[in-house]
Amino acid sequence: MQNTTVCLIDDHAIVRHGLKELLQKLGSYKVINEFDDGEGFLAALPLSPKPDIYILDYSMPHMNGIEVLKALEEKEEEYRVLLLTQHFDEDIIDTAYKHNARGFLHKNCTAHDLKFAIDNIINIGYNNVSEILKRMRNYDSKEDKKKKPPLLNQRELDFLRLVCDERELTYEQMADAMGLSIKSIEAYRAALFERFNIKSKVGLVLFSFKHRLTEPFL
Repeated sequence: MQNTTVCLIDDHAIVRHGLKELLQKLGSYKVINEFDDGEGFLAALPLSPKPDIYILDYSMPHMNGIEVLKALEEKEEEYRVLLLTQHFDEDIIDTAYKHNARGFLHKNCTAHDLKFAIDNIINIGYNNVSEILKRMRNYDSKEDKKKKPPLLNQRELDFLRLVCDERELTYEQMADAMGLSIKSIEAYRAALFERFNIKSKVGLVLFSFKHRLTEPFL
């Protein structure tokens, strides 16, 4: 099994050391980069080889985790970030998701929680999926409304709306609803996956909610 490569960004050396040892004990994970602050991490981009996931501490001097996430949006198009926080703060978590975090964990989490979160982010695209959906449904921001939505044609929008349908339609049912073949539906799915770095049906739902393309935003 190929190792999942990890970059650690945390200002405490002892925390990075502990995470590194824990990940090694958990199995197929390898820490290939470490940074003790956000500024140093951002200055080093792009990393080569690029790690599969960034594990980012929220509480750091000079730049906190949210500020790093905001800057990362400007530097990279495709990345996965798991945010670690010492204090469970609703505003922090909401803002982290709005700036493309793929999941969060409290620093008191168990080894099982850490493995579960990393594997979900790598294999599904996100951790805490139900929590993210709830927050996105309740999110209303004038700033985000001003953002230009991704350019999609009408058929792609119709497909996304069926993906987000509360009836949880299969791809075969979506094909019937759109009067298309299953191959055409799979082509729409594959095109959106590739264009927006989406890995799963859950990722399509989150993408659609984030950009306000479906109910309850329409």
